[in-house]
Order: sequence, then structure tokens, then C-alpha cells
Amino acid sequence: MKEATIPAFPAQTMGGLGYTTGMTLRDYFAAEAMKPLIENFLRNELHLQENDWMEGLSMDAYSMADAMLSERKS
Repeated sequence: MKEATIPAFPAQTMGGLGYTTGMTLRDYFAAEAMKPLIENFLRNELHLQENDWMEGLSMDAYSMADAMLSERKS
């Protein structure tokens, strides 16, 4: 299974025939990284009127998630 597709909260399906996937571990890590990124962004009162700040924070969160997945391998 590719590291980025590992489920964050795997649950066995009825009858034990497999696992449901739901949120990936990468998505979970990115969501957890997003909280302090937003807090830091708002604390520094950066340019909230610019349209690309949300995209930038999202990219940062997934970059952090990818780094956590990479570190997890070692």
C-alpha cells in the first residue's frame, strides 16, 4: 500500500472481509498541521485580503504531511 494512501483510522468491515479507508493518513497529518499554520498566519496579521493565502497554507500543510510520512519510513 502506498504510504500516502494508508488509512488514518482503519476499521474492519462487516464480516472481516476488508478495511474501510475513509481519511488517509496524509489527509489527517495535513489537517493537524493546518491548525498551527492558520494560528501563526492570523497571529502575524498577514495580508488576509489576498486570495491566495488559503491555497498557500493548504500547500504548506500537505508539505508538512509529506515530510511526516517520509520521516515515518525511517
